Amino acid sequence: MVSTPTRPPAAKPRPGNTAKAASPRLSLPARIRNGYRRFWSALEGTGTSRNGSTYYLILGSTLALTAIGIMMVLSASSVESIAAGKSPYGDALKQGMFAAIGIFTMFVLSRINVVWLKRLAWLGLGIALVLLALVQVIGDEVNGNKNWIDIGGITFQPSEASKLALALWMATVLARKSKLLRRWQHALIPAIPVAGLVIGLVVLGNDLGTAIIIMMITAAALFFAGVPLYLFGFAALIGAAGTAAMAVTSSNRMCRITSWWTGQSCADGIDANYQATNGIYGLASGGWFGVGLGQSRQKYSWIPEAHNDFIFAIIGEELGLVGTVVVLILFAILGAAIYRVVVAQEDMFHRVLAGTIMVWLLGQATVNMSVVTGLMPVIGVPLPFISYGGSALMMSLCAVGVVLSLAREQMPPSIRPKRMLKFGNRASRGSTGPKKTARKRT
Repeated sequence: MVSTPTRPPAAKPRPGNTAKAASPRLSLPARIRNGYRRFWSALEGTGTSRNGSTYYLILGSTLALTAIGIMMVLSASSVESIAAGKSPYGDALKQGMFAAIGIFTMFVLSRINVVWLKRLAWLGLGIALVLLALVQVIGDEVNGNKNWIDIGGITFQPSEASKLALALWMATVLARKSKLLRRWQHALIPAIPVAGLVIGLVVLGNDLGTAIIIMMITAAALFFAGVPLYLFGFAALIGAAGTAAMAVTSSNRMCRITSWWTGQSCADGIDANYQATNGIYGLASGGWFGVGLGQSRQKYSWIPEAHNDFIFAIIGEELGLVGTVVVLILFAILGAAIYRVVVAQEDMFHRVLAGTIMVWLLGQATVNMSVVTGLMPVIGVPLPFISYGGSALMMSLCAVGVVLSLAREQMPPSIRPKRMLKFGNRASRGSTGPKKTARKRT
């Protein structure tokens, strides 16, 4: 008789090794993802136990950055104000006034239904385009850029308002065409021509930095709308070619680029890297803990307009590495919290609008810090919430108000802040909280 081969009996698992055998060891990226999810689950809660921490992280980091901005504007602008015969508190008081208006508007926007903003999308974009066109007719030119309109002694920068208007308009249009975006014609038209018109009007004022931020806003809106990725390759080539053309056709921009690349003055003797070089000196002299609040040396006309685009260098000099890291952490908290709002959105309009605002604020902050630290050539981009400028501050706070409205809707009705304005249809009004039932007398 031929015996058939038999399989040897499987070895019995040792006691205590059952869990290891059942669950294979996760890779490092998987462990990071799991740790990230556990962290946010513990912070936010799950299901009915959600505590609304995302809402308060966005609110807290925004208010903290705004407070730091007012404090640093006072410190950075006081010396030049005294030299000009003005009050050392003038710029800080003006910044504080715009901050108060912006914070009030932020709270109002955080209490309304964002869906109602769709009705203002076309009107807002139209007003922004008219104002951008008026800049070229009656606008004021400052440091080679023609971006401001003076109304009764108060200057306003329409290009800052156009960022929020374009983000709202693109979210509205792309959400309406959501089922057609797989076709490139519907993905690009009318979004790209209208965005190109806004960018063109900004470039006419010689503000390449703001134009780059608006390009980022346009790309972010298309990305969060789910436009096919191959279109971004063509868009990147066109954007790079356009940016190169604008740089080549301007001797001032080419001087900035060559000075940044070589570290030397231009052929006509102009040192376009002067501001950036002194910004690096300020960061380097700050050390770990800085020279002390209000004790900056670079603000004594070594860094021109120190309270504007290069205020991050004054932070590094007066508050040291610790101060700059605090600012970075606050921006990181703001970005992570807004990202949590973005990924939780099921409606395309909400997702595109929140995602575009996130890229706008974090992208602009990244560009500004890269310029100050010498990683990019000098371009005029303010640091959100911190740099001096009422238009930029108000529009940034309004954008955060829109995101807060979306974060508010994710909170349980029992802890959700009440609306200031009763907007919405009857169905939506009834869904904001538990219905009151009449008590029956016995």
